[in-house]
Amino acid sequence: MSKLYIVPTPVGNLEDMTFRAIKVLKQVSLILCEDTRTSAGLLKHFDIQTPTASHHKFNEHENCEYYAKRIASGEDIALISDAGTPAVSDPGFMLVRACIKEGAEVECLPGATAFVPALVDSGFGCESFVFNGFLPQKKGRQKRLSYLAGLEMTVIFYESPFRIVKLLEEIKEYFSPERRISVSREISKLYEETVRGTADELIEFFKNKTPKGEFVVVVDKRDADVQE
Repeated sequence: MSKLYIVPTPVGNLEDMTFRAIKVLKQVSLILCEDTRTSAGLLKHFDIQTPTASHHKFNEHENCEYYAKRIASGEDIALISDAGTPAVSDPGFMLVRACIKEGAEVECLPGATAFVPALVDSGFGCESFVFNGFLPQKKGRQKRLSYLAGLEMTVIFYESPFRIVKLLEEIKEYFSPERRISVSREISKLYEETVRGTADELIEFFKNKTPKGEFVVVVDKRDADVQE
């Protein structure tokens, strides 16, 4: 049966690419890429010569039905993002939904994603957590922060280097100044780093050290027995 393959790619170190991911990308008829230019280096490194096409947040609305019908009619197509697992804070879920609607099979391969290593590295409880990804930039941001602050579980955010200090200041305001936080950047890359502390400690850290790279922020769960 034809399929849409959701194929995770490394978030940094190319050695994190799985044998199965390489095999699938070589066998499908087409690879949909978040950015064909970004993916070109990865595909060349593993000698993957499959044709590619762009599938990103600016064209997925108009393209997903077209590709879903192609898969339903007999093609095997793979979807990759610039890094990590497609549909996790990246384009992908709309194509998956369209394939399901068309009756086409979907298979997501296991593989790299940035928030899992950051969660484990934090040392916080992993038994229950909520992955938020990127917060809304404007509308709904305060409401989302208030909601997340009340949950009795670990909370995970993605953030850019340009807004990391702002996010830490908001965590201090909404979650409480004492809440423990772990910030990881450049997961699996040469300059991978994890720093831990309170919001004040981490704000001071990043004000003295220019933030660089992509960030995963993990906030420890609220102690139900402690009034914050």
